[in-house]
Amino acid sequence: MDYIDLHTHSTASDGTFSPADVYLSALDLKLTAVALTDHDTVDGLDEFLAAGKDHPECEAVPGVEIACQLADKEIHIIGLFIDHHNTTLNTLLEYCRNERMRRNRDIFLKLHFLGYDLDLNMPEFNGKSLLEIGRPHFAAAMVKHYNFNTLQSVFDKLLGFGKPAFVKRKYPLPETVINAIHAAGGVAVWAHPILRDVPDRAFLMRSCRRLKNMGLDGIEGFYSMFSARESTLVAEAAAHFGLAISGGSDFHGENRPNVVIGFGAGGLRVPEELFYTLKSKKYGLN
Repeated sequence: MDYIDLHTHSTASDGTFSPADVYLSALDLKLTAVALTDHDTVDGLDEFLAAGKDHPECEAVPGVEIACQLADKEIHIIGLFIDHHNTTLNTLLEYCRNERMRRNRDIFLKLHFLGYDLDLNMPEFNGKSLLEIGRPHFAAAMVKHYNFNTLQSVFDKLLGFGKPAFVKRKYPLPETVINAIHAAGGVAVWAHPILRDVPDRAFLMRSCRRLKNMGLDGIEGFYSMFSARESTLVAEAAAHFGLAISGGSDFHGENRPNVVIGFGAGGLRVPEELFYTLKSKKYGLN
């Protein structure tokens, strides 16, 4: 059986592999398709697609991951097979990036008032701007300069939801995100629908119903942090609401060192046939 990975991140957002290296890693692992889905940006896609241009054996899929708010929950919608030059999509991404910059400024300030002085000149930020960094960069700097043992320990004490340096972003509505993905010719997939504080079946089913009514095309059923039970729950929801199933590692390079493209934390295998079902959604074939 052949395998795919439709959820990866590069240096264009909060990963540590260049867009080209994300593709080449998937090619080396003999995946038949890989999507680059950076947070709120399509800046890495030209390089990513160029890397895959001469390799039909591994299709490079242009994508993006966009956070939005459903009721009181932050959820993420992935757009696959997008036209990354589309004006509607890029207008939305600009709004999201402005919010990201505001949040990052506020995180710097909160950490400063808590006694942790960081700045963008530190090597852990890799010369990135306020727009390009994410919480993993803050966590890496804290590990290096303030004696935290792991990135997760920084999130547990400071950067996680409800912690002293957590800053809430203003998010677009899911319908806005789904409509923008569709305007760009893409397929909208709910990423990691069972994660953190939303593990219950009732929330999953209720949210699938709402998102399906907004035009959602698919749901991520194969994911690095999912148990077999969780994947089964997602598969049941997908079947009930007529949603395609997607899957991916959520690869971030060294920012998530236990997650490998195509293999997740070791047990992930996303079957190739899911790719063709998702792709058919783009062309309205099912």
